[in-house]
This record gives sequence, C-alpha cells and structure tokens, in this order.
Amino acid sequence: MEASTTGYVDDWVPVRTEPGMPPKLVAWRQKLSEKAKHEKKFRFYTLYGLVGHPDTLRWAWVLVRRNNGAPGVDGTTFEQIEQREGGVDRFLNEVEQALKEKTYKAQPVRRVYIEKENGKLRPLGIPVIKDRVVQMAVKLIIEPIFEADFNDCSYGYRPGRSAKDAIQAIQAHLKDGKGEVYDADLSGYFDSIPHDKLMACLRERIVDGGVLRLIRQWLKAPVVEPADKGKGPKVTRQDKGTPQGGVISPLLANLYLHWFEVVLLRELKRGRVVAGLVRYADDFVILSSHLTDQLTLFVEEKLEGWMGLRINREKTRCINLRQDGQRLDFLGYSLRYDRDLRGGPWKYLNVFPSPKALKRERAKVQAMTDKRQCFTPVPELIDRMNRHLKGWANYYAHGYPRKAYRDMNHYVRQRLAIHLQRRSQRGYKLPEGQTYYQHLDELGLITL
Repeated sequence: MEASTTGYVDDWVPVRTEPGMPPKLVAWRQKLSEKAKHEKKFRFYTLYGLVGHPDTLRWAWVLVRRNNGAPGVDGTTFEQIEQREGGVDRFLNEVEQALKEKTYKAQPVRRVYIEKENGKLRPLGIPVIKDRVVQMAVKLIIEPIFEADFNDCSYGYRPGRSAKDAIQAIQAHLKDGKGEVYDADLSGYFDSIPHDKLMACLRERIVDGGVLRLIRQWLKAPVVEPADKGKGPKVTRQDKGTPQGGVISPLLANLYLHWFEVVLLRELKRGRVVAGLVRYADDFVILSSHLTDQLTLFVEEKLEGWMGLRINREKTRCINLRQDGQRLDFLGYSLRYDRDLRGGPWKYLNVFPSPKALKRERAKVQAMTDKRQCFTPVPELIDRMNRHLKGWANYYAHGYPRKAYRDMNHYVRQRLAIHLQRRSQRGYKLPEGQTYYQHLDELGLITL
C-alpha cells in the first residue's frame, strides 16, 4: 500500500469495485472512503494527481467506452480514436499531458432533445469523448468521498443500489404505518441547480483547486443547440444546471439534494416527527402516519427558497394510501392497498407496473413491430423482442406483476400477428393447422 500525504487510515471497509479495475485505483478509492467515513469534517486537498494518473484515465476510458454513446460537437467517435495512429494509448497520453500541464479545456456540449410521454422535450447534453473520460476520472476519485456522506434513504445513481431497493424501502415505511405520502416533483432539476451553491457543496469536502476548476469548466461549458430552419447552430452559456448526459452529472445532482436531505432529517428529528424519506435522484417521497401543513411548507420553502429549485405544483401531491382508490406511482411502479382476492375483509399492499409504465412499454413494442421492420428477418425480430421483454420483465419482477405480464403477452402477440400479416402483399403463410399465436410460440417468442 502506497503512502499518502492526506493521512488516509489503513483499516479497510470494502468499497464497491469491479473486475479489471487497476489495483492502485482500488486502493486509492478504499483509502479515500475510509478517510471520509472516519473524519466527517475533513477536506481533501491532494486529488488532482490521482485524477490524471494513467491507471485512473485508462479505467475511465474502459467505462466510458463500455457505455458507448453518440459523439459530441467535434464529431469524434470511439472507433475513430481506436483506429487512428497510436490509437487509445496516444489519446490517453494526450489527455494525461493536458491535465499535467493544466492546458486541458472543456469543449462545448452538444444539445439533443428526446420526447417525453407528455409530448414535451427533455434536453440532454453530450460532451465530447475526451471530456467524458476526464469526467469519469474525476468521478472515480471523488465518488468514494461523497458516498461516505450520503444517507441510506438515497438510491438513485449510487453503486450497489437500485430502483427495486427504493420500492422496498417505501413498502417498509408503509408497513410501519406511514400511510400518508408527500409525492414531490421537481421541474427540470438537472438544468436548474445553481452553480454557486453546488460548488459550495463540493467545497464542504474538496479544497483541491485543480479538481474544482475541472468541475467548474464542465458546469460553465457552452451548449450548442441544434441548427434550426437553415440557421447555424446556436451557442448558449449556462449560469445554472449540470447537463443530463454528462458522466459526472448524476453524482453532482445527488450531492446537491443530499443537503436537502440533511436539513429535512434534522427538522424531522427536532420536531420528533415519525416520517421516512425515500429519494431516487430528483424523485422523492416523504411518508408519515400524519403529514402536517407545517412539514410540507418546510419542504417547499427549503427547495424553492434555500436551494433555488422549482417544484412542479401540478404533479406534486399529498395522498393517503389508506383511502380507497389512492395510488402512489414511483419509478414506474404503482403501490396501492387492494382487497384480498379471497374475499377477506383485510387489504394487502399491491405493487405492480404503473399505467404509465404499461403505456410506455406498449409504445416501444409498437415501434419494434411497425412497418419499418418489414425487412427484418422474422427470427431476428423475435430474438430482439425476447431480449427487450426479458429486460422489462426483470425490472418489474418485484411485487405482483402477473396481470401486467399477461396483458403484455397478449399485446405483443397481437402486434406480431399484425406485423406478419403485412410483411408482403401476398400475405404471410402459416404452417398448416397453426394459428398466429401457435406459430409465434414455435418461432421462440417467450411468454412473461
């Protein structure tokens, strides 16, 4: 184990790693985590050299390459980097040199828009590959520090935690009698985080000027909007927000709302309020046996006044799940108390895919079986559908998804039958004595 100038302790508590991570990087992350856990007020000041170390950059490339993704404003793809003279080694050496000489400069972010369910557009920011690699390197070094501070009630974008864990936490709170729920919705959270306040959150743990300058560059990077109606691309500069699509953005977004958690949990303890908080990124719920106006006012004042965020009043609501017909939709799941199917007087907590999740899935299946797929070989289409359905079913395997699975099985077979019928003008010829559903089973279509 190498000596360190920051005084890391030597007793180890395992930090989540994965096969292939360089041993030096594993050790650094372990020591950073231990130091952060043991000294809650310590501010780290010698991190920049770890970010630019060849082992960190090499592993950052592996992770970014694994995620693939579209090119940034420079149009450079992963394949181009790999195929040029010197390949990845030359690319990483150039990045390392730029960091060492402090000539590295973040490039503008390419803005793209994806359509949401309500027809509105969600903005994404795509950095160039070089910036993605450096962002990943910074994340690898600072993540163990902030993970040591994060609360157990936070589940989104965190190593070893998932949406299923968040749903199970909500179930546990409901079973403890916390049936009243404050279901919050923040408007454009990633794009509304104030830069000055976010940097203040970072400085609570990091005083390394080199690392802070890198993060500030990414926050301030110009955004290149798509060209519109024959005009050239529009370049804008941001005074708030961390772009969705940036490698480091989820960690920064978690860090900012962490401080909301801190003040909320402190207020609950001070007021002796029995309540639970479950947060997944910018989606969170507060569960209590009795929600008071005082508590909801405190939450809204802290989020909008203290943190400078915006609450979507149309989607934010208070519900009592003990009342008939009330339902909580969270992370694609619905939670609702339903009558026992055997006719008893008691109710059970039903957990199943939400109506919006089913609508979203039907839209995806429809797109996978539309007219544009008529030239896709049927075995390939079935294989593609099977892989998609397995992923969807794995996500919703928690709870009681049987009815949703049954409905989706019917819809998929209906869509594929229509697809087969229109593949050619002569019509699709079924094997003698078989229905479309039987033929799809024979072709290997899975049943959820």
